[in-house]
Amino acid sequence: MGRDIEAVRYTREQRQRYRDKVKLCLDVFEQMLATSSFAFDEPKIGMEIELNLVDSDYRPRLDNDEVLTAIANPEYQTELARFNIEFNVAPGTLSGGNAVDLERNLRESLNEAERRSAQLGAHIVMIGILPTVTPETYDGDWMSANARYQALNDAVLSARGEDIHLDITGASGERLLRYADSLAPESACTSMQLHLQVRPHEFAAHWNAAQVLAGPQLALGANSPYFMGRELWAETRIELFTQAADTRPIELKNQGVRPRVFFGDRWINSIFDLFEENTLYFPAMLPELDDEDPQATFYSGRTPKLAEMRLHNGTIYRWNRPIYDIVDGQPHLRVENRVLPAGPTIVDTLANAAFYYGALRALVKDDRPAWSRMSFRTASQNFTSGARNGIDAQLFWPGLGETPASELVLRELLPMAHEGLTAWGVDADVRNRLLGVIEGRCLTGQNGADWQVATVRRLEGRGMSRQDALREMVAAYAVNMHGNEPVHTWDLPK
Repeated sequence: MGRDIEAVRYTREQRQRYRDKVKLCLDVFEQMLATSSFAFDEPKIGMEIELNLVDSDYRPRLDNDEVLTAIANPEYQTELARFNIEFNVAPGTLSGGNAVDLERNLRESLNEAERRSAQLGAHIVMIGILPTVTPETYDGDWMSANARYQALNDAVLSARGEDIHLDITGASGERLLRYADSLAPESACTSMQLHLQVRPHEFAAHWNAAQVLAGPQLALGANSPYFMGRELWAETRIELFTQAADTRPIELKNQGVRPRVFFGDRWINSIFDLFEENTLYFPAMLPELDDEDPQATFYSGRTPKLAEMRLHNGTIYRWNRPIYDIVDGQPHLRVENRVLPAGPTIVDTLANAAFYYGALRALVKDDRPAWSRMSFRTASQNFTSGARNGIDAQLFWPGLGETPASELVLRELLPMAHEGLTAWGVDADVRNRLLGVIEGRCLTGQNGADWQVATVRRLEGRGMSRQDALREMVAAYAVNMHGNEPVHTWDLPK
């Protein structure tokens, strides 16, 4: 979805030609899967982290263009709202002590970005939803200056034919009920994306395993309990993004039309299944046409860009998304895991990544994989439960039944993660340190969402208003974030 586009409005002819081109790309992709050599020397991982900008009062700061100019690092780019930026981490490998180098490099990069931002009076906060976002945040010019954002905004509203309706109720009983006339609420959702390069014939197993892990990932990593001043889900970002990017009016929902923010509805046998679903079920949002004839390119022995298929895929928001990409003329495939929120710290971020990559490897290599013993509907229910209830979620696991998330991780998934990281060749001290952070969360019952809620409740107990308590909490969060001590060790206000 990062591709720049040229138009904001499209003709009916462009839409028809684009549909035909996506189908042609899909045909060529099927031929490539059967005959082409995809790049895979050793498994590479990648990471994207979305960040928030705040002012000295920890309210959203809407000047990402100026901040990015000050940071002057191509790894940092714009995101949808002017108080968002994205940090793109160069691909690498997991083996040996590479995670130690990665942690050091990430901290140094983030510290330098913070130092340069601070010269403008802006600060960086790595959190799933910035709790100080209010309706007033979106008054005026809130959207980043990029044509694709405006085109996407117009496409979603046009497809709906009506304003976006948000209706989210938290476990505490607090409820958010609002209408929005733009994609503004979507921009509040800042996430971490984890990429893993895979071989074509192994893609289905990795995607199925990632779907199985999505519920436990959310339970462990929930970090978005507040939006618009309301205490909602432990990972409100999941439901907020689902509703904010929904192109369906209520009548299409009632007919069972698939949403564009999509967990899925079945296990797959091939990456082709997902791209074929994209073509069959989802209308084009940004029908931008490329000059390439993918069939001719393929016949000539070169690698087709498949530009239309890739752009279309970028407007369908699966929580585990298939990626076809090209580097140095060589095609490759990736699973993009979009489940986790940003934050709370770099060490927490890498612990979340280590847990995901390790457990994923073990699940894929299992002789009786979990998805063969679990219905897809159950995996989807785990996903929702992890988002709604966080570390207090009850999750189903084959052989265990309904189990508290912390117990499931400690008994089943953490040993798998150790096994998987060992298979990746990760040094034992690195593995133990990062997965020790996950163990600590399970034993203390404190992840980012729990710390935020407990802090705000304590501050409100002193007589603070909700908005003042949220600002005070974000200020303390930012200090802890830069201290890089894992969130399960964070103290509450005295």
